[in-house]
Amino acid sequence: MSVEEDDRQLRHECGVFGCIASDPWPTDVDVAQVICLGLLALQHRGQESAGIAMSEGDNHTHFNVKKGMGLVSNIFNEEAIKKLKGNLGIGHTRYSTSAGSEEVNCQPFVVHSAHGALAVAHNGELFNAGKLRRMVLARGVGLSTHSDSELITQALCLNPPDIEIDGPDWPARIRHFMELTKLSYSIVIMEKDRIFGVRDPYGNRPLCIGKLMSLTDSNKEDGWVVSSESCGFLSMGAKYVRDVYPGEIVEFTKEGFHTVSIMGRPYNRPQAFCIFEYVYFARPDSIYEGQMVYSVRLRSGIVLARESLVEADIVSSVPESGTAAAHGFSMKSNIPFAEVLYKNRYVGRTFIQPNARLRRLGVAKKFGAIVENVAGKRIILIDDSIVRGTTIGPIIKLLRDAGAKEVHIRVASPPLKFTCNMGINIPTKAELIANKLTIEQLAKHIGADTLAYLSVDGLKEAVKEKMPNKSAIEVGHCTACLTGEYPEELTF
Repeated sequence: MSVEEDDRQLRHECGVFGCIASDPWPTDVDVAQVICLGLLALQHRGQESAGIAMSEGDNHTHFNVKKGMGLVSNIFNEEAIKKLKGNLGIGHTRYSTSAGSEEVNCQPFVVHSAHGALAVAHNGELFNAGKLRRMVLARGVGLSTHSDSELITQALCLNPPDIEIDGPDWPARIRHFMELTKLSYSIVIMEKDRIFGVRDPYGNRPLCIGKLMSLTDSNKEDGWVVSSESCGFLSMGAKYVRDVYPGEIVEFTKEGFHTVSIMGRPYNRPQAFCIFEYVYFARPDSIYEGQMVYSVRLRSGIVLARESLVEADIVSSVPESGTAAAHGFSMKSNIPFAEVLYKNRYVGRTFIQPNARLRRLGVAKKFGAIVENVAGKRIILIDDSIVRGTTIGPIIKLLRDAGAKEVHIRVASPPLKFTCNMGINIPTKAELIANKLTIEQLAKHIGADTLAYLSVDGLKEAVKEKMPNKSAIEVGHCTACLTGEYPEELTF
């Protein structure tokens, strides 16, 4: 990430989406359009490439596929969507972690086996990809990319169960793959007439199910969708049903969906849903574990105010990432919320920085200060995270130049200290500012009067406080990037 990019912008490597129309086929539902809407809603999870694979179902053995580099809206115009005929399909939007940003790595991956075509789209990063790659290559299978997703596709085709009658037993093949690797993936898999939604046994990466409601009959569904997040459901006329459970294989057909099986975790280890989905990655209108992401971020601000309150005139946020937490902080502290920064949404990452002075002032191209709310004020500024520490300093300087009397930084997550290795492109430990400076040193380095982070226990409290049925289910979250405690030992 270059210095002119947003320091706080950790990168998630992709979002997956699938849709299948209800019986009868051929359907009147524009399935490709629904998938395109789903990918647009997941665009924040990856902006490098996107793709859709469609099947007309039943006896058709060919998939209609469109993939390309760039944003969803640039790849799928009206003409492209018209060509994507089908009754079911899967889609993907990507940011690379384990493989390069090249067209060959665009998903969904499609392979043609002796039993027909198979398409796979994957979110996550296989924690033992090296071992699995060596196993696949040892069987004489060639791989054209370094993508984990192609590896998944080949592993599904390569390792049939001992007994298969009348064609491939895809559920058994999926279970076999899940035995080979427990982390980290949410996958949508399509064959000619059905889709499988698969989530790793730890539930590290998100996946949820939605009902595509009929526009003419409120008691009928037009089909089913499966997605990394629920945030796009309302915009396409779908209703959130539930998360795919950790270790669950869900089969979607034109008759509906059902659970094929649920794979347990080794040694009864706890679930490990990525806690940073709540902090940063997910859209605030998404639902995880039965609760709205926005509500968790609001509670994070409430706990942050309880842990690290300071006297001030206003509470504000770095837009838009810290806004929900800032409102929570304001509610708990009874300090009024006011906007102090305006974000320029029309500045791209390709903005040219011609000299050192403009590089140091690079934040000014992204933000403007609302002087009337800033001048002479003691400000508590809430952000969701600090990664390298190269953006927050210039923001503080901008506020001081606008007349701020004091600037107190409060971060609605604990310090990032470790890499992820399970699907999030977090910088190396040496690049993370929390490993270089103490909190007091960092406050001085960025020019803040004070600096405080939300504690790990405080974040867990905010996530679990109003989680429905939390006493009846095994609740667990991955905090590896904060604590270095990984769900399983990483292998290479």
